[in-house]
Amino acid sequence: FSMAVVQANNLLEDQCQIESGPLSFLDSGPYGTFVGVYDGHGGPETACYINDHLFHHLKRFASEQNSISADVLKKAYEATEDGFFSVVTKQWPVKPQIAAVGSCCLVGVICGGILYVANVGDSRVVLGRHVKATGEVLAVQLSAEHNVSIESVRKELQSMHPEDRHIVVLKHNVWRVKGLIQVCRSIGDAYLKRSEFNREPLYAKFRLREPFHKPILSSEPSISVQPLQPHDQFLIFASDGLWEHLTNQEAVDIVHSSPRNGSARRLIKAALQEAAKKREMRYSDLKKIDRGVRRHFHDDITVIVVFLDSSLVSRASTYRGPSVSLRGGGVNLRSNTLAPYASQM
Repeated sequence: FSMAVVQANNLLEDQCQIESGPLSFLDSGPYGTFVGVYDGHGGPETACYINDHLFHHLKRFASEQNSISADVLKKAYEATEDGFFSVVTKQWPVKPQIAAVGSCCLVGVICGGILYVANVGDSRVVLGRHVKATGEVLAVQLSAEHNVSIESVRKELQSMHPEDRHIVVLKHNVWRVKGLIQVCRSIGDAYLKRSEFNREPLYAKFRLREPFHKPILSSEPSISVQPLQPHDQFLIFASDGLWEHLTNQEAVDIVHSSPRNGSARRLIKAALQEAAKKREMRYSDLKKIDRGVRRHFHDDITVIVVFLDSSLVSRASTYRGPSVSLRGGGVNLRSNTLAPYASQM
């Protein structure tokens, strides 16, 4: 795999992890690989909390069922959301702004030749699949996104809240839920899920005029389950900061046409070059801009590329290779370096 992160905000709001080895606490339990990309907003607290707790919850429910399943993933998300809400409840009297912090959460689990994908928010996983007939590598998007810039997502939200004509508002040419946030599913964002957190002393800009009686945002993940094929070559997991500047096929082409080593860093560089071009500036000048100011040009970007070896994927549930546990995010280097965290294996 290859992992890289670039920071745009004053505080890095993206977190990520890759865990390969036991997926439960039982010796006889499932083995495989877990990948998580957590794109925070409003602050880093929720993404950091997910990084600390989600995989542990997944292992706990996988131990109970002695398997990985869509149900295990759903329960792990629920437990993570509940845990973060208890943090919000505890901190609310002294730090009420914690109620306006949230995170997108994209997870992929490869186990027994099957790929499980769970997602809330607008991070994305794209598969590079080799097409034998033409020799090309095709981009296949595997995750559903929950961003109200997508018309079908807006319509779904409107149908769930028929009584609220302002559930989605076009503000400065951007669709937002209640004029506040672009994603309609997340972990955290307590101020749009429980009315008791949408009041003083929360900042006025987050407070809604009327109280709401059911959660506006949801934490329920979209989940897909599919067997991996021998011609599936690699998976690109990335926060929306990457997809803002690169199409699925462009990203797949970059990974396919270059050495595996440094793939994630190469994708980030391509996205930043594109971001610079949009502003009619040079990439070298964009790199000199300090964090914080940089957020006006691009978002924090996290990328994890996982290369699939079909012979290992097929016997992954019995293969007891060395375990890997690695996290990205929160490593502070000079502001003009490309990646606070980059790793290749």
